[in-house]
Amino acid sequence: MDTDIQTSGSRILQRIAAVTMAAGVALGAYGAHGLDADAKGLANWKTAVLYHLIHGIVLYFLASRPNRSNGNGNGPWWCLFAGIVIFSGMLYAIVLTGVTWLGAIVPIGGLAMIIGWLWLAVTAK
Repeated sequence: MDTDIQTSGSRILQRIAAVTMAAGVALGAYGAHGLDADAKGLANWKTAVLYHLIHGIVLYFLASRPNRSNGNGNGPWWCLFAGIVIFSGMLYAIVLTGVTWLGAIVPIGGLAMIIGWLWLAVTAK
């Protein structure tokens, strides 16, 4: 029974990761072909897409691991996912809206990503 629940949970995380990657590709395409922004806005967009895609791949990898019971469970996955949403999401929002105070939130997403990576480093077997 636990295996079925764990497998179901893994599939859900894999699906979320795959949708996250699809969104990253779509946002990258929008940035390359439809976004009307100045050079700084385009640079911020590219940074957001880069971090989004790199961490999305890692989300899929983490969700696909057969045994996540090595002490870290899904914690690193959720930290990296939150990092994508906050870091990349706020950069996208800044470029689209021009609301620059959102930049104060961006480092929280970066910190979530750092915590996710460090969590993996500390719990690696």
